Amino acid sequence: MSRPKRGSLPPATENIDKLQKVIDGGNYYGAQQMYKSTSARYISAERYSEALDILESGACLQLKHDQVTCGAELAMMFVDTLVKGKYPYSDDMLDRLRRIYEAFPRNAVPDHVGDDDDMQKLSEALDAAKVRVQGCSSFLKASIRWSIEFGTDKNGSQDLHTMLADYIYSETPEVDMTKVSFHFVRGNSPKKFADTLVDFTEKCYPGEDDLAIARAVLMYLAFGN
Repeated sequence: MSRPKRGSLPPATENIDKLQKVIDGGNYYGAQQMYKSTSARYISAERYSEALDILESGACLQLKHDQVTCGAELAMMFVDTLVKGKYPYSDDMLDRLRRIYEAFPRNAVPDHVGDDDDMQKLSEALDAAKVRVQGCSSFLKASIRWSIEFGTDKNGSQDLHTMLADYIYSETPEVDMTKVSFHFVRGNSPKKFADTLVDFTEKCYPGEDDLAIARAVLMYLAFGN
């Protein structure tokens, strides 16, 4: 298969507008295949900047329509394209990654259950939360790996670590505070970390609060910036 010539593809904006209409029409699966095939053509032609525009638009649109699996896949392709294009870590790229991150849905899991219908809803909510956390975590972990390879911090972007810690904590039904603390310690928001620990101690089982705080302190002493 021959590589498309750089000049043989239309401006990315034409495809972005066309694909948005497919999304607005509710054909999320069809749009997903088109986003993947269209962006692949621009990547093959080494028009990485336009491929990034297409993938960012698609990821945000799919996520805002609660199509988490589709949105997360395009988000991962966005990061893969950053690596293929050898884009250096920058504030501009961080802002673009943040826009995708902020498009990931946040939906609280019900606190109380009653009848069988409530149990069914709870089960569905837990399954949806698992998909959200897996999708967002995979995207942000890939972004952190990119920031390590093409940035200056050996631990990766502090902003990305903070985003990951915050999302894991807010969206995981049974949160693992060790994971949350790991990323907060490598992040850049001690206040948010402290607020999260306080929130956790008010919700956790007896005995978990002291352990969570002790682990957080030890982790910060060992790995803190």
